[in-house]
Amino acid sequence: MAKRFDINRRKLLAGTALLTAAIPAARAFAKMADEAVNLKGKTILITGASSGFGRLGAEYYARQGAKVFATMRNLPRPEAEELAVLATRENLDIEIIDIDVLSDESVSAGVASALAKSDGRIDVLINNAGIGITGPVEIQDMEATQLMFDTNVFGCQRMMLAVLPSMRAAKSGQIFNVSSQLGRLIVPSAGHYSATKFALEAISEQLAYELVPHGIDVTVIQPGGYPTKIWVNRNRYTGELKDRAPREVREGYAQLVARMGQEDGSSRTTDPMDVPHAIAEIIEMPVGERPLRKAVHPRYRPQEGVNAACADAQLSFLGNSAYGPWVKSVLT
Repeated sequence: MAKRFDINRRKLLAGTALLTAAIPAARAFAKMADEAVNLKGKTILITGASSGFGRLGAEYYARQGAKVFATMRNLPRPEAEELAVLATRENLDIEIIDIDVLSDESVSAGVASALAKSDGRIDVLINNAGIGITGPVEIQDMEATQLMFDTNVFGCQRMMLAVLPSMRAAKSGQIFNVSSQLGRLIVPSAGHYSATKFALEAISEQLAYELVPHGIDVTVIQPGGYPTKIWVNRNRYTGELKDRAPREVREGYAQLVARMGQEDGSSRTTDPMDVPHAIAEIIEMPVGERPLRKAVHPRYRPQEGVNAACADAQLSFLGNSAYGPWVKSVLT
């Protein structure tokens, strides 16, 4: 295994890049999940805030003092109205903005609106919007394939392109990309979900290295299974795919096809607030000390072994190269 070093990012930014004492790449959080965090002065933009981790996060970060731009598509919609009522009732600084991550124009306009309302500063981007469509790979027609990648990968890229110029100008910022356990591991018949999350993991890690000189941190959040609305949406998309799949293809994977669109997430008893809590704790950490990846689940985190092995491989591969200081700064 590669020997790990700690690069103090502040020294790296100043051009000294001195090696100091080693620290674990997987940092333990000191706070308990129910301990209050202080997000006062932070401006946070979240995609996919109509339900699930995005909606819970919008409320939680605002209650901890942040100014929150909760974005969702197809406004007006009941979820937006409910969140607006809650914000008024609790005097929370939440502004709802229409952003469809599938649209270049919508992303550009939505982020421009948020920047105009926050003195040109977005401290934290949380790329939370995502979808799942299950079924064997051969059943994933191009309509399903394009929708999955456009939402889970290209949507995140659109958002990052929109916020990075202002973050680089400020020499500070954080980007959270919500991946999954399946961004590191494979389950048969999970469709292209893992493929999109693997891609998002790769983009995130590359970006984390490249942003070291700009003082911007990137963290990949890897949740396990939680009872959110993603299951309802997933089953709708999957049911539509199943209905249009050719009969001979369905028959070729009868056992797997029979399960398509059947899970609603109701059997899962985990608390979805685990994800907003983890993100808030990372926001509070000093720049340069935030983890590249954070596995989130109270019991099952099988991807942690893959995370560690890949970090060691990266350090062995590039640790002593010209890229070494940036890679070590992120991974150690």
